[in-house]
Amino acid sequence: MATIKKTALVIGAGTGGYPCAIRLGQLGVDAMLVEKANPGGVCLNVGCIPSKALISATKLAHKAQHAANMGVTFAKPTIDMKQMQSWKAGIVKKLTSGVQSLVKGNGCEYRQATAEFLGPKRVKLTYADGKPEDIVEAEHIVIATGSLPIVIPGFAIDQKRIVDSTGALDLDHIPGDMIVIGGGYIGLELGQTFQRLGTKLTVIEGLDRILATMDKDLGDPVAKQIKADGGEILTGTKAIGWREEGGKALVKVETNGQTREIPADVVLVSVGRKPITAGLAIEKSGVKLDNKGFVVVDERMQTNVPGIYAAGDVVGQPMLAHKASHEGELIAEIIAGKKRVNDVRTIPAVVFTDPEIASAGLSRSEAEAKGHKVTEGKFPFSVSGRAMAIDETKGFVKVIADADDERVLGVHIVGPEASDLISEAALAIEMGAYVPDISLTIHPHPTLGEAVMEAAKHAIGEAIHIANAKKHG
Repeated sequence: MATIKKTALVIGAGTGGYPCAIRLGQLGVDAMLVEKANPGGVCLNVGCIPSKALISATKLAHKAQHAANMGVTFAKPTIDMKQMQSWKAGIVKKLTSGVQSLVKGNGCEYRQATAEFLGPKRVKLTYADGKPEDIVEAEHIVIATGSLPIVIPGFAIDQKRIVDSTGALDLDHIPGDMIVIGGGYIGLELGQTFQRLGTKLTVIEGLDRILATMDKDLGDPVAKQIKADGGEILTGTKAIGWREEGGKALVKVETNGQTREIPADVVLVSVGRKPITAGLAIEKSGVKLDNKGFVVVDERMQTNVPGIYAAGDVVGQPMLAHKASHEGELIAEIIAGKKRVNDVRTIPAVVFTDPEIASAGLSRSEAEAKGHKVTEGKFPFSVSGRAMAIDETKGFVKVIADADDERVLGVHIVGPEASDLISEAALAIEMGAYVPDISLTIHPHPTLGEAVMEAAKHAIGEAIHIANAKKHG
């Protein structure tokens, strides 16, 4: 067993860990990145990238089937799930292999091994190929081990009949019917993916609506679309067990005290995620966890133990890849001696459902809870020339602003390309922009981005293409 001395050790090569390692290398810090599985973490391997690959493919098929009103008619698409999975796997392979190259190319050492704390500054590396273990002694250690799906009682994951998001992404067939337990964004994205391929979708949600962490008017168009495509959404309903019969899973659900069984070929359990700290022997590091097992960090992403930092899902919500990357890079710069703190006004969030949803900043209720007198502008895609031209007119852009000084507090978009449109809003909020900064910025025509400008104008009574609720003074 050899002892290796490093200035920094990063545990976990996901979207928090590998950008941290690359940045450490760029800054000339003698660092090592350790990952027990494939580099890239959940996002690249079993999350964002593979799910968006499948969503894009199925969106194309869905679009083709609904292009008749544009005067274009296709034959019913033939879906080759094995080829679709192979295409998806190819994208994942390119990206994950690229991570190793980027890390090494920027001067950071990479090891594939399992890491286990022996003390605050000592970590044991165990290699899967059986070669002798190593001890790494590092001045700085970064915990970026990510998260994994929560399993609920009675629904043990077998990745065949009962699957989590990882199993759903690897299905090589189209289920006749699928039950999604959990009306959050992961379950809805994957559920709609298979619904576009012809699967009968049923969503079971314990709360009174899907996407309950968002404003109701953002989730409503998605619920409407799922139902329009033949799906069913059961809110206020709990899944309490299942049994196998006739080649189907019969899932027992309870709504208002009444129970019934619903058949499904596949049941996707998607009720949230929990931090990965098991196996790290994190107690030997002295790092404090909260009551849900997340690593507690301060504004510099440092734990209670000097020299130990944490980034990404393991420190808690929001569990988003871009948030993890930002934190990882910030930690690298702190280790390199730069004066940095995690001080951001907004972390944009995107739900890749049909229609897409994207948010940045405060919702109206959040803004009012913080004491703001709120003004709101809303522009529907149904009157957007570009949205009409691409036949995607569902949804709207909503701008939330302070009524007194017109500072932009939040922007919420549901509709076509919301995932791209939200970046303008994130920049505006981060720079402390006022509504006129957006409304007076010339947006190219005809584009979807004009809807952001029109919503901003609407917030101050200056909208051109819709009636204004308030009169501009």
